[in-house]
Amino acid sequence: MRILTVVFAIMLATLQYHLWLGDGGFTELWRLNDAVAMQLDQNRQLEIRNRTLEAEVRDLKTGDAAIEERARSDLGMVGPDETFFQVIEPDGSYRRGLKKTAYRCLDKDKCLIPGFGQ
Repeated sequence: MRILTVVFAIMLATLQYHLWLGDGGFTELWRLNDAVAMQLDQNRQLEIRNRTLEAEVRDLKTGDAAIEERARSDLGMVGPDETFFQVIEPDGSYRRGLKKTAYRCLDKDKCLIPGFGQ
């Protein structure tokens, strides 16, 4: 009877080892669950980015306003009836990047910049 108990104990220990630490055991299950959760989070972030890019492409295909906005911000475009003003901030932020802004003015002597006069 004693030998039978030892054999069963060894079999139980072997099964427990495979259940907890072996291939297809709980540790691998937990690791795979964590990997799936991380992949789902990454997929959500990529879906948001894709929706943003799709909206930008749609805007660029359908309207001139998006193209003009892109040209103004990225290329510094100034229209033919506009005057270019470069505003440099007094706190030294001009060193990080110059702000380029174009304002429409009908008369160059009477052009008003928002925040600089009446």
